Amino acid sequence: MRLADLSPGSRKRDFLRGLVVAVGAGVFLALSGAFGSAGAPLTHRLAYWIPLMVVGGLWGHACGALVGRFIDVDARPWLATAALTLVITGPLTVAVWALTGLLFEGRLRHADALIHFFAPVALITAVLSALNVFLGRETPVETHASAPGAAPARFLERLPPKLRGARLIAVQAEDHYLRLHTDRGSDLILMRLSDALGELEGLEGAQTHRSWWVARDAVASVARGDGRAALTLDGGGDSDLIAPVSRRYARALREAGWW
Repeated sequence: MRLADLSPGSRKRDFLRGLVVAVGAGVFLALSGAFGSAGAPLTHRLAYWIPLMVVGGLWGHACGALVGRFIDVDARPWLATAALTLVITGPLTVAVWALTGLLFEGRLRHADALIHFFAPVALITAVLSALNVFLGRETPVETHASAPGAAPARFLERLPPKLRGARLIAVQAEDHYLRLHTDRGSDLILMRLSDALGELEGLEGAQTHRSWWVARDAVASVARGDGRAALTLDGGGDSDLIAPVSRRYARALREAGWW
């Protein structure tokens, strides 16, 4: 999974989680008087650390979208953490240098002072980046078959006319669209995966990846390795379809008896 593949709903949750982490870190650093700020009044420390952490969090969120285009966070969480730290630290160091001078001295410090801010900024950035990467490891959303006599899953009403009545095999997110894989072929609809998961209730299946939902009865075989898996799906026109299982979801799916 790459961060760029997340549905808008998932991106919003990631953004809010990062904001909460940033505010919490700001309060902690203010109360502890971190990095030589203990001599300042608590109100000054709060006014310094909380905005600084929020600005860093917003910048980090933007950098996360960029880094996620090139690094698979599921497969290489530590590499993603290192890349985020490197990308975020430079501009954030400048912000810390400027805010420190203006808030505590009423003026900008000389540019030579930038070097003294780099190490502490890099340390804090590394810790927060790791928290955001590893707290992002979620459990998959499972959907369940309808009870006898119950209405079918609402999502089936979204099948294009040519696929009506087909057996749904998998749903794959592609940018702002969903590709619907069925035993009669596939087609695209405009919808978010996060919204589709709610409407898929009534069909037994699960989210195997942050951009995939798979019907359980479509799984023909499983290839496993390195803590992850790939599902070969059996379904007519899409008989050779391979659905990825991300590392973050593999354990939960295995415990649920998918393999």
